[in-house]
Amino acid sequence: MGYRDDYKFLQIQDAIAAVNQKVNLIGVVIQFGATRRTKGSDWCTTLKIIDESYPKHGFSVNVFAESMEKLPHIVSAGDIIQISRVVMKPHCWEAHAVFNKRFSSFALYDGKESEDFHPYQVSSNFRPRDLDKKFIEGLRKWLVNFQLDEGLTDFLFVREIKEGRHVNLACKILHVYEVAKDEWMAYVWDGTDAAPTSLPTKLEDELNDPLPLQLESLPLPRDLLCTFPTVGTILRVTFDQSIQKHRLHLLLVGTWVKFVNILCEVRSGLWLGVLTQFTKLRCMSNEDHLIAERQRLYDERLSAEFGRVPYWCFPWSHITGFTLAFCVFPFLDILVFWKSSDHVTAKFKCVARVVAALPWRAEDFRSPLGTYRIRLTLEDPTARIHALLYGEDGEKFFDGSPASDVLTRKLNKLLGLTVSDNSKEMKNAPGKNSPGAEKIRNASRNPPWAQFCLKSYYLSKNEVWGSRQYRIFGTRLH
Repeated sequence: MGYRDDYKFLQIQDAIAAVNQKVNLIGVVIQFGATRRTKGSDWCTTLKIIDESYPKHGFSVNVFAESMEKLPHIVSAGDIIQISRVVMKPHCWEAHAVFNKRFSSFALYDGKESEDFHPYQVSSNFRPRDLDKKFIEGLRKWLVNFQLDEGLTDFLFVREIKEGRHVNLACKILHVYEVAKDEWMAYVWDGTDAAPTSLPTKLEDELNDPLPLQLESLPLPRDLLCTFPTVGTILRVTFDQSIQKHRLHLLLVGTWVKFVNILCEVRSGLWLGVLTQFTKLRCMSNEDHLIAERQRLYDERLSAEFGRVPYWCFPWSHITGFTLAFCVFPFLDILVFWKSSDHVTAKFKCVARVVAALPWRAEDFRSPLGTYRIRLTLEDPTARIHALLYGEDGEKFFDGSPASDVLTRKLNKLLGLTVSDNSKEMKNAPGKNSPGAEKIRNASRNPPWAQFCLKSYYLSKNEVWGSRQYRIFGTRLH
């Protein structure tokens, strides 16, 4: 291919037939994988591009370079790439393009409509051409009304994820930030509730290694939480060590993104999505039917009578009860609640699970003077909080001051512990030194959903946000 041939761009559909030939292509980047090292000394990344002739699943382009910095760094899905002298190769009955670091070249352009036709990144051997502007302008105009036509069944809801599985998700990016040096986390959402997870039975760990309220070291500031939807799980997404942080800018806050082959994990009982070297990111137009479907289900949920109640709690357990009647609030609603005077005590009803208790032994629930003093960790699909059970509220909750073995059975039920009188081991049983203590039978637990009344307050007028206290009141454990 000579220099004059560089002016000739093939449409993707035509290029597919040009096996083992060098071609020039220009297309819209809809998917990009992680940067990875080859078996040799090169670096490689795979892009998928589309144009008017090939608008559906995308055409693969494998790009090789001697360093990571020389690979194309896509600023945003939907940007335009111009590639010259790439070789068409067959693979598994499909064709793909191979970018050779010695003679191929590329240039990257903003995909949004603009008067700027200058590339924001080019390879060292790229040569600008007079007709570049014409092709870029045409692709930008086509992209405005472009809608990727993919089946809904290819992408799961967050409520359908399972531990250890690689899945495809379509989610909205809510926030991205550095949780520790070179460790980044994104927060994504699709309006559905992630399934409750099983928890370990070693309750004594709560003293020295308590279940965290969040996976990051510090809670997010209230001003940021106020921008999050308060219904539906906010899924944390992190990056394994093979993912370079220069890919983070691809997750633009406020946009919807398709995660292809994202790994789902559970850490400390909290869901986490992991972007691995096999994960791909794909852009979504605002008219994509996946967005419309998720927004429709979310709007229907908000308009339903029990729309704010956790999806997984139906039918919820009636192991608790109360006489107060007011709306159910998700925990994220409670965390961001504000009045003109933020020192006012607010009252809420919630449906949640008790995932931890401190102390964990029934005989330690009361002080030497007989006063209840317990910290319960409550969880719903939106957040975790610590809630105190103190004094007369504890008396009401446990229906007075029953014997330790009765308290143990009640706590076991609340924490989702399955017990057996015939077990030969006492290991891990709360209240194991109490008369009539029962033995743990299962290796994990799944606490039942229960209803609680909560008070939200500050201990003093000088407290700052983040130190607000939560206390259970008006609730009885049956």
